Amino acid sequence: MLKAGFPSLRGWRRAMLEACLVLALVGGVMLWQARGLPEGDAPPLAGRLLDGPAADLSGHLRAAGGGPVLVAFWATWCPVCKAEAGNLEAVARDWPTLTVAMQSGDEATVARYLRDNGHRFPTLVDGDGGMAGDWGVRGVPTHFVVDGAGRVRFRVVGYATEPGLRARLWWARRFAD
Repeated sequence: MLKAGFPSLRGWRRAMLEACLVLALVGGVMLWQARGLPEGDAPPLAGRLLDGPAADLSGHLRAAGGGPVLVAFWATWCPVCKAEAGNLEAVARDWPTLTVAMQSGDEATVARYLRDNGHRFPTLVDGDGGMAGDWGVRGVPTHFVVDGAGRVRFRVVGYATEPGLRARLWWARRFAD
């Protein structure tokens, strides 16, 4: 006999079924959003960082010593990007990160935005969206985890949590082949 306040076995089954359906729906949406984004070898990514030096993905991979690199496309005008910028900032303190400010104005505008918001992550400026186009990015934020061999391991479109980004980077380093 069940005590008052505890759901029946039938109630638990229904709750589990509903949870599975929600997870399947969320997973399906994530897969649909990532359609057309690169898989396998990462496309080239190169430019000049806001603080001056030239940078490219292959250089970041070499500097990572065979570990993964987070590549994040964002925009100053994107409210979701603003909401997750702290997550990028925190991850960039511990993991090699290269961000791309897509269609956000010139270098001075992007530099001012980063300074005013206290962000210091390495940023390339993609004023015309050419870099984003090379990567198949249709919306921001979009994140890629590229392993030490230069292969795209994970693709995330939309808000990404700090623990989620860290877990993907850890997985790409731990299970690199």
